[in-house]
Amino acid sequence: MGEKIQQLMPDYKMIYYDILSDRYPERIDEFKYLFEKSTLSVLEILQINQKIFGKADKSVERFNQRHRSYSSNDIIEILEYQKKNNMSNMQLANHFKLSRNTVAKWKKLFLSR
Repeated sequence: MGEKIQQLMPDYKMIYYDILSDRYPERIDEFKYLFEKSTLSVLEILQINQKIFGKADKSVERFNQRHRSYSSNDIIEILEYQKKNNMSNMQLANHFKLSRNTVAKWKKLFLSR
């Protein structure tokens, strides 16, 4: 009972490397700098996904958004992105396809410390 449950994260570097090597072997060099990093942030994962697959249609984006989760480090990085780019909550929510309420909640939880 006293065992700590370890949260497992998918190995995105391996997943995207496999996709590129199977479908687009000529594009592996384009993403080489990302594969050399020890870990990838959510922002980098989203960037890679968009570069590989392009923009998805609205129904696919809506489905994918429901299954995203963010660690506290990812949330802090997103809020820093907002501050760096001088964005409102609405602009940030539209950029990352989030709810404005989610952004406000994150700011309340992470920036009021």
